[in-house]
Amino acid sequence: MKLCIAEKPSVAREIASILQIRKRKDGYFEGENYCVTWTFGHLCSLQEPGDYKQEWSKWKLEDLPMLPEKFLTKVKNDKGIKKQFNIIKKLIKQADVIINCGDAGQEGELIQRWVLKEAHNTKPVKRLWISSLTSEAMKKGFKNLKDGSEYDYLYYAGMCRAVGDWILGMNATRLYTMKFGTYGTILSVGRVQTPTLAMIVKRHFEIEKFVSQPFWELETTFQKTMFKYKKGRFDSLEKAEQIYNLILGKPIEIVEFNRKPGKEYAPKLFDLTSLQVFCNKSFGLKAETTLKIAQSLYEKKVISYPRVDTTYLPQDLYKEIPSILKGLTAYETLIQPLWAKALKKNSRVFNDNKVTDHHAIIPTGKKSGYSSSISKNSSLEEKVYDAISRRFIANFYPDCIVSKTNVQAKILTELFYANGKEIIEEGWRLVLPQKNTKSKDEVTIPSFKKGEKGPHVPKILTKKTQPPKPFTEATLLRSMETAGKQVDKEELREMMKENGIGRPSTRAAIIEILFKRKYLTRKSKNIHPTETGIKLIQVIKSDLLKSPELTGIWEKKLRDIAKENYNPVVFINEMKSMVTELISQVRMQASTIKIDAPIRKKSYKKTKRK
Repeated sequence: MKLCIAEKPSVAREIASILQIRKRKDGYFEGENYCVTWTFGHLCSLQEPGDYKQEWSKWKLEDLPMLPEKFLTKVKNDKGIKKQFNIIKKLIKQADVIINCGDAGQEGELIQRWVLKEAHNTKPVKRLWISSLTSEAMKKGFKNLKDGSEYDYLYYAGMCRAVGDWILGMNATRLYTMKFGTYGTILSVGRVQTPTLAMIVKRHFEIEKFVSQPFWELETTFQKTMFKYKKGRFDSLEKAEQIYNLILGKPIEIVEFNRKPGKEYAPKLFDLTSLQVFCNKSFGLKAETTLKIAQSLYEKKVISYPRVDTTYLPQDLYKEIPSILKGLTAYETLIQPLWAKALKKNSRVFNDNKVTDHHAIIPTGKKSGYSSSISKNSSLEEKVYDAISRRFIANFYPDCIVSKTNVQAKILTELFYANGKEIIEEGWRLVLPQKNTKSKDEVTIPSFKKGEKGPHVPKILTKKTQPPKPFTEATLLRSMETAGKQVDKEELREMMKENGIGRPSTRAAIIEILFKRKYLTRKSKNIHPTETGIKLIQVIKSDLLKSPELTGIWEKKLRDIAKENYNPVVFINEMKSMVTELISQVRMQASTIKIDAPIRKKSYKKTKRK
């Protein structure tokens, strides 16, 4: 008998249907050659400190660091979980082969491996690895089952992530709580949440300490075209007036005129972070809400696996694009023009080197976005599905053709310039109506001739410098993706993803944790630190804990472990050494500040203070 273990009941039902299994038992489906059972998320976890040593069950500064020689797992102490685990364990004993049907990602691999470990499995394991839950994808996956050992290093990366979080979270939370917390207070510290909080606190002080400075700009109008002074802003009105008086009444002369065609490419396909950023900006959705909607759409088979960090598709998927497009019947009018010639294929979309476990988020084409598959009551689902589908279609449309104009002019010896852009052929913009609004650089500039002269109307503009903007969820997600660096260009962001903090699938949860622990608060779309969050970052002196760049280095090592390019044992030993050094430093730190956090021991589930 072959035993399939899915990650949740809904997926188990789909697998049972594909395998034509009809008989439902308590906790599993039973067929002639297959049984299909399921977990529901994490049935197992790493052991608590008190499970290793009795004295670690009490919070004492002198017991730190807590560093078990070997990290062990356990089945969670929950009646429903234990019942399902025992069903799985019994089925494993009866099986000849286990088929791991968990989510095809690091977390899914970890969930299933821990269950198999706790069940003392000795049977051979195969792996079902799919990027969508459509019948075709599942059937293809079962025909091409992988050996479970091919994903060992993915598991090692997940295990190292969990152990690293345990080492730092358990020790640092107790360390700062005992050192700086008032009685009953818990100060939660974590490998990803603390540098994320530190970025927000840093921005808070940048805004608070910002002193606006006035500056002046000079511009002039000629032939209904506005020209800017090439040397930029002035730091005093006197300097601006000096140039103004110099050019007043003097003719302007065109010294250079260039107009040339250019291309603008469609926005790249969505990964999870870019989808969350888009939905936050466009619909005001929290990152966590977008992830839940995307997961729901995935389980309804209308989009591919959403917890991804790539915006590319593999080369071999190109042959399936026509059938996906034909399945998007709600967009038939938009898709019809694409059949006039062969679908374009370029490296901005198809790149095997940029695809790892999964490809970018795309529609499956199996159901229309407005079919009964998507809840009629969920306009948000429709909006997210529509965004994914339109972005997908747009990438097969022609590029947007623009005309870019640059004009250089002089008044006496002072230089001025004007830049403009006109859309000649909309191309992909026809598919993305939100992109059709006129942007700041879409300025139509008339034709000028070199040497052309005439009168102009100059003026001085008085402006002032603006403080940095508070984080929104969109800008915070981008900062987490780029380890705190402000990067606007898509290509540069792609290069920095390996050093981002957290994973695409966990960043939303990290942000929500910071809100739940009262370290952050929302004001409209803006995110601000609370007094507790500010004080916590102030007492944490260690850059290892607060630095997004250093945390990004840890993330890079975890990714390298999954690629077999870094030793898991070395990573764990590095975390142990780091925590030991941290504890030594904090013990010697003055503790005059005491933080009275709103999170108390009764509401804190992960680490109990006794």
